[in-house]
Amino acid sequence: MNRAACIATLLLVGGLGLGGTYALQHLSTARIASEQRQIDSRTLLDMLPPASYDNQPLDQPLALDKVSLSTSTLLTGYRATHAGQTSAVLLRSQTTGYTASIELLIAIDANGKLLGVKTLKQAETPGLGGRIAEWPNAWLQTFSGKSRNDPADSGWALKKDQGQFDQIAGATTTSRAVIKAIHDALRYFDEHRQTLVGSVANE
Repeated sequence: MNRAACIATLLLVGGLGLGGTYALQHLSTARIASEQRQIDSRTLLDMLPPASYDNQPLDQPLALDKVSLSTSTLLTGYRATHAGQTSAVLLRSQTTGYTASIELLIAIDANGKLLGVKTLKQAETPGLGGRIAEWPNAWLQTFSGKSRNDPADSGWALKKDQGQFDQIAGATTTSRAVIKAIHDALRYFDEHRQTLVGSVANE
């Protein structure tokens, strides 16, 4: 084999090797992204009964981009549907706790009832406000079934503030912030229901 043929062979082998490496990396990246998507989906959607939706809510983000509310900010949202009808809206909310920001996921059904609340990020004091991150969370579950007007506006506060809700022991500031953020989200949903659920919601 002459010199030119050897060089051509080496270039061919090298090109095949690079191509194979690129293809393998591409496939691995796609697989990792898919697995991460499944993890994110389980994390974000485990407040919803599995039979309550048949779409991929994370693939249907709502047109929300850091909407400033009274005491919190809506970062984004998602729509869950079943048989073509909206079954729930999930709002990703950020508020300020005792030590740092708290990020919540607030699930509301098409009629404005709260399905659940979950803490996604927080940096509150361990053993006190930090308990907001526990899942399942008994304190957060006390809000399920509530709506913008149930209780009335004045009831969306701690009992020590003449409201209707207990606080996390030793975490007054954290508890206040979360209650206000939940009420903010319910109020926003109520005021923008048609946009959030579309024309397919059950009344």
